[in-house]
Amino acid sequence: MRGLAVQIAGHGVISRVGTAGLRMLAFKSGLTGLLSGALRVPRRQVVHDRGQVLTDLATMIADGGTAIGHIRTLRDRAELFGPVASAPTAWRALQELTARRLDKVAVARAKARRRIWELIAARHGGIPASRTCYGDLGEWMVIRLDATIQVCHSDKESAAGTFKGTYGMFPLTAWLDNTGECLAVKLRPGNAGANTICDHIDVLAAAIAQIPPAYRRRVLVTVDGAGATIELLEFITTLNTRSRQVHYSVGFDLDERAKTAIAALPEDGWVCVLDDEGHARPAEQAGTAELTGLLRHSAGGDRLKNWPAGMRVLVRREKPGSGAKLSDFEKARGWRYQVIATNTSAEVLPVQRGESRHRVHARVEDFIRCGKDTGLARLPSWSFALNQAWCIAAAIGCDLLAWFRLLCCDGEMAAAEPGTLRYALLHTSARLVRGQRRRTIKIPRTWPWAGQLHRAIGAVLTMPAPT
Repeated sequence: MRGLAVQIAGHGVISRVGTAGLRMLAFKSGLTGLLSGALRVPRRQVVHDRGQVLTDLATMIADGGTAIGHIRTLRDRAELFGPVASAPTAWRALQELTARRLDKVAVARAKARRRIWELIAARHGGIPASRTCYGDLGEWMVIRLDATIQVCHSDKESAAGTFKGTYGMFPLTAWLDNTGECLAVKLRPGNAGANTICDHIDVLAAAIAQIPPAYRRRVLVTVDGAGATIELLEFITTLNTRSRQVHYSVGFDLDERAKTAIAALPEDGWVCVLDDEGHARPAEQAGTAELTGLLRHSAGGDRLKNWPAGMRVLVRREKPGSGAKLSDFEKARGWRYQVIATNTSAEVLPVQRGESRHRVHARVEDFIRCGKDTGLARLPSWSFALNQAWCIAAAIGCDLLAWFRLLCCDGEMAAAEPGTLRYALLHTSARLVRGQRRRTIKIPRTWPWAGQLHRAIGAVLTMPAPT
């Protein structure tokens, strides 16, 4: 550090070069224009277009902002971003997002997603397939539902004690495993039920509506044990038509009927579980079996008669690790059990693959973790309605990052998490040079990711403008 001095003398130096690419991507996707049309009020003139304000909020959240006031990260760089609304204007824009306007925002997001998916399919040869240990799921669009706790450190409308002993909210989210997009998020009080049927149906319907119609022919819905409700599975079953298949894979209760069936299952009824590489694990470590026959056709009659007719029940067992919380039944047998329900037939999905397909539902935890790193961890207001609007802006921010990875990045950046993207690409500093009636961003040659940033911004600039 010797010989270091500091002066206020530089000019044309800017930061957050990659974030400008995100904002431009929102424009090139048509999202900004569609939001502007959805939020425009006839005969009302505003200085800052509300669609642009919502886009800027989503861009700021994708950039790492955690409060409405952080929109200054864009506003203070007018040389790069142009006119950006102030924090009070952004606050008012969120306040104006009533339930009816949020429905219009959802329609605008779906239209923009349709165009983005066309570009993704052109670049990758199709929408990326959901991966499992035995291969990918092809053309199936996999929606993963899960709720998460938002801890509140100050009093907020509808905040309440949660089942984990904390205080805050308990939103329900829907993520597309194929692309990492946040399809829907519903803010709920902290004491909301984990398996509230109407919430799951609302979020699932909103998530399916976000998928372009051409890709709704094969949809798989995965949920943890909170999805084991008759009403939710019946709703999913009703979505099946001649031209569309909607399957589910949900956690199921280890109740008395399941325990009875497991106890009656012969040892040779268990088959090996596949590991993460698709290889069979030793039988003494883990196994999986089907319980459908024992539950439906054994002595005592059909114990699943109230559930959808095509539902299968699978079970996985595994030797418990140290410190695992086990029921008395599991302690007595020396195994830890997980029960799964699905409507995919055995001819299409053998029991081994059924267990493996459901196991990767755990990826939803990564989506939620990255979502909390992109605005979903904190709520900016006391108002429940404004906080719901903030969650929608955060969902758009998650989408922008997913689109940026799929359309503009390659190599390690194509799979990077938000923190890595921000450090390597979004927050990069450069020089902004004016000349020949244009502005040119000059990225330092010494930056390790200069080439990837150059290609990413170049990809956005060469995208066709929305029509």
